[in-house]
Amino acid sequence: MVKDMCSGKPLKLILSFCIPLLIGNIFQQFYNMVDSIIVGQFVGKSALAAVGATGSINFLVIGFALGICSGFAIPIAQSFGAKDYTKMRKYIVNAAYLGVLITIILTVSTVLLTPSILRWMQTPEDIFEQSYNYIVIIFLGIGATMLYNMMAGIFRALGDSRTPLYFLILSSILNVILDLFFIINLKMGVSGAAIATVIAQAISGFACFVYMKKKLTIIHCTKDEKKFNFKHGRVLLNMGIPMALQFSITAVGSVMIQTAVNSLGSDTVAAVTAASKISIIFTQPLDTVGITMATYGGQNYGAGKIDRIFKGLKNALAISLGYSLMIAIIIFMSSNYLGLLFIHKDEVVILSQVSQFLRTNAIFYWALGILFILRNLLQGLGYSFLAMFGGVFELIGRGLVAFGLVSIFKYQAICFANPVAWLLADVLFISVWLFKAKELRAKKDV
Repeated sequence: MVKDMCSGKPLKLILSFCIPLLIGNIFQQFYNMVDSIIVGQFVGKSALAAVGATGSINFLVIGFALGICSGFAIPIAQSFGAKDYTKMRKYIVNAAYLGVLITIILTVSTVLLTPSILRWMQTPEDIFEQSYNYIVIIFLGIGATMLYNMMAGIFRALGDSRTPLYFLILSSILNVILDLFFIINLKMGVSGAAIATVIAQAISGFACFVYMKKKLTIIHCTKDEKKFNFKHGRVLLNMGIPMALQFSITAVGSVMIQTAVNSLGSDTVAAVTAASKISIIFTQPLDTVGITMATYGGQNYGAGKIDRIFKGLKNALAISLGYSLMIAIIIFMSSNYLGLLFIHKDEVVILSQVSQFLRTNAIFYWALGILFILRNLLQGLGYSFLAMFGGVFELIGRGLVAFGLVSIFKYQAICFANPVAWLLADVLFISVWLFKAKELRAKKDV
C-alpha cells in the first residue's frame, strides 16, 4: 500500500514506515547470517573464514548495486510527493532499462576480476579456493540482487515498506531451507551456501515484480511512457551513481581492513566474520531509520514541506540515540556468549576476539546512527554527490587503521577501524547538514 509521508505526525509516520523495513532488514541479515552459522557449525571454521574473507569484496560490488537502486528511488519518491505521476512512471521505466545494463556490466567484470582481487587481498592459501567458489557464485547472481532491490526501492519510494518485507520473509525461509539442503544433504560446502542465497533472492525478486504489475495500477505506463528518455536517465544516474560510489568507496575501506585481517591469519578472519555478522544484526534499526529518512525527506522536499523535514530529523535522531545506548548495554552483558552462534566453545581465543570486537564497536553505535540519518536524508533531498563524500571520509579512516595501525597494534586496531571511520564521516555530514539546513530555511522563507 502506497503511503504519502507529507501529512500527519512525523514520528508516527517514521515509525510506521520504519518497523516493517526493520523486520525486512533483519530477515535479510538473518539469512545472510544463517549462511555463516550453518557453514561454521557444519563445515568448519576454515569454511567460515572463507566466506568472511570475501565479505568486503562482496560489499564492494553488491553495495554498488544497492546504491544504484537506492539512488534511482529518490527521483521516484520526489515525483510521487509532488503528485507528478507521469514523471514518476517515466523514472520507473528508465530505471529498469538502466538496471539491466548495469547488471550485465557488473556481472561480467566481477566474475573475470575475482581471482586477481582475492590474491591482492592476501586471502590465506588454506581458504583461497573456498573463498573463490563462494564469491564467484554470488557475483553470477547479481541480477537477482538488482531485481529484488529495484522492486523494493520502488515500493519504498511510494511509501510502502510492508510489501517488500513479505517477499523478503519468503526469501529468508527459502534460503534457510536451501542452505540446509545444499550444505548438509548434498555436502556442497560454501558453494551450496552461495547457490541458496542466489536462488532465494531470484525467487523473491521475481515474485515482487509480478505482484507489483498486478496490484500497483499507479505505475501502469502508456506506450509513450515506456520509451527510454535520456533526460530522465541522466537524472537517475546523477542520483544513482554517487550513491553507488558512496557504497563502493566505503567498501574499498573495508577491503583495506579485510586485507589487514587476512594478514593476521584464518582464525582472526573467522573471529571478525562472526563479530561483523552479529554487529550488523544489532545495527539494523539504525540503518532502517536512515533509509526511512531518505523516503521521508524525498517526499516532503518534493511537496515543498520544509518544516516537516526538520521535525522528522529531530525525531529520527532521538530514536537512534536512544536505541544506541540500550543496545550497547545489552552487548556488554552478552558479548561473551554471542560468538557461540558461529564458533565452537573450545575455540577460546577466537571467542574472546569476537567479544572484544563487539564491545569496541558498540560504544560508538551512536556515531553510526548519526551517519545513517544524515547521509540518507541528504540523499533524499537530492544531495547525492555531497553524501558520497561521507564514503571518502570512511575510506580515509579505515585506510589509516589498515596501513598505519594494524602492523603496530594488531587485532586491537581492527576493532577500532569502524568507529574511526564513523566518526570521520560524522564530521563531514554534520558540517554539510548545517550548511544545507540554512539553504532549506532560506528556500522556505522565499
